[in-house]
Amino acid sequence: MTIHSEPIDIQVDDELIAGTLLSPSPKVPGILFVHGWGGSQQRDLARAKNITGLGCVCLTFDLRGHEKTQSQKQSVTREQNLNDLIAAYDKLVTHPAVDTSAIAVIGSSYGGYLATILTRLRPVKWLALRVPALYWDDEWNLPKQDLNRQRLVSYRQSALSPADNRALAACAEFVGDVLLVESEKDDYVPHATLMSYRSAFVSAHSLTHRIVDGADHGLSTDSTQKAYSSILTAWISEMVIGARLEKYPHHSPWYSLG
Repeated sequence: MTIHSEPIDIQVDDELIAGTLLSPSPKVPGILFVHGWGGSQQRDLARAKNITGLGCVCLTFDLRGHEKTQSQKQSVTREQNLNDLIAAYDKLVTHPAVDTSAIAVIGSSYGGYLATILTRLRPVKWLALRVPALYWDDEWNLPKQDLNRQRLVSYRQSALSPADNRALAACAEFVGDVLLVESEKDDYVPHATLMSYRSAFVSAHSLTHRIVDGADHGLSTDSTQKAYSSILTAWISEMVIGARLEKYPHHSPWYSLG
């Protein structure tokens, strides 16, 4: 077990004597993964294992309408899937090792869209969005599967602002660190959508935008999967390790990746 060591002063009479306070490892960040529409937690698991190795608690899960609840795909709404995400977040922060002030949410496509809305409802420090989708605010309780496809194509090509969209309004209020990952050859979430998201993060502490060359929406090749994993792991490493150094400056051995 790693031990956290902190030098302290102990007051006795009118003097100070030196002491060292030893305690178990400090609490660690919690990372929540949200898959896209038609996906599952399976692809997130490998990335979650790598990130757990950095010293984090990770949670992956299946939104309703997917995997074991596939039978609900025709009826599940955005409201219900947002409730799934809130429940998963609330489960993660109950883990005794999780630092509730250091939560990251990593969302892909539909999951990225839901993740932005979550930031208005729960504390999130870091937000990673891969090809985040956009949906209009109306028809919120219509089954997700019934949203008009042609209207979605047109909507996502539009230049949208926080005044136009609930998710973008959440982005405008977000004050943490952001990673935006775009696929160069995405037929579902075009460059215009990424620009709407990027422009909305006016209050973010930092914003990193990366493009996976040659990638389609679903990262259908091993090389694009690996490229995204490398981008994500490097960014999480920078954010998480930087936060630890800031919080525990006298505990450098705890940050070693070796």
